[in-house]
Amino acid sequence: MRSRLIVSVLVALGVIAVALSVWSVTTAGQIARPERTADGHPNLSGIWQVTSTANWDLLAHGMRPMVGQPGVYADVQVLAAPVVALGEAGIVPPGPGVVEGNAIPYKPDAAAKKKENAEHWLDRDPELRCYKPGIPRAMYMPQPFQITHGTDKIQMLFQYAQASRTIHMDQVNPPPADTWMGHSVGHWEGDTLVVNSDNFNDRTWLSRAGDFHSDAMKLVERFTPITADALRYEVTVEDANVFTRPWTMKMVLYRLLEDNAQLMDFKCVELVEETFLGHLRKNQLVKRWDGDTMTVDITRKIPPVDKLYER
Repeated sequence: MRSRLIVSVLVALGVIAVALSVWSVTTAGQIARPERTADGHPNLSGIWQVTSTANWDLLAHGMRPMVGQPGVYADVQVLAAPVVALGEAGIVPPGPGVVEGNAIPYKPDAAAKKKENAEHWLDRDPELRCYKPGIPRAMYMPQPFQITHGTDKIQMLFQYAQASRTIHMDQVNPPPADTWMGHSVGHWEGDTLVVNSDNFNDRTWLSRAGDFHSDAMKLVERFTPITADALRYEVTVEDANVFTRPWTMKMVLYRLLEDNAQLMDFKCVELVEETFLGHLRKNQLVKRWDGDTMTVDITRKIPPVDKLYER
């Protein structure tokens, strides 16, 4: 009886050992990459993506229509005409927010502008026209981006609109004019990559909620490994033209671990030309949509060109 017990225990331990061996192989396969570069710094190379709702709204928020109007009950918003055909897809998902203190310190006139932007989101958000997203927004759009280490550069390539940025790990002259993606210079503080960025234009937003900045914006970003497959991303925003003080948002970037993880084509310009240029056609391509349950007539109200970039 005793020998049988010993054999059973050994068999059980063998099963556990095999299970642990399989688990370790699987885990090792997922992180089978150099953890550090040749110069000893964390290897951030890979394809990353956030899971937050920051692109919709940086602050804590409940679900709401992308474009809403009062429903049967005055305190309950329903989908308004521009998005009613989208159904559930026209709803902003809820999120806990990414801003420290859950408040963005707008100056009074800038706060009014932000509110107006939110109310006219469909007419004004540069994302809807497939413009370059700018930094920091590119970091938390719901599409992946790739980091590649070089000798004295770190390159980031974004799936959205095929945008890109170069983080210079050496000192280089800034661009001759302000740019959509800014000018970025990085250095290491221990295992944290610290990036200082400036030379932005004022044509990008920070979120679909109407958050904006001026061409005086400066950023300090921090990328800190949590595990081999997760990065803590912190960015401090400073813009004396818009905000009363610097403010910070934090989120986590996750490495895509699928075997076929890759950036794919998202050349959205040709698909959205009708959105902001269709009214110029002699014969508009998009004027009416007949669905199974509703008919939607498209009427474009295009602001003057000088209003498109008004901040």
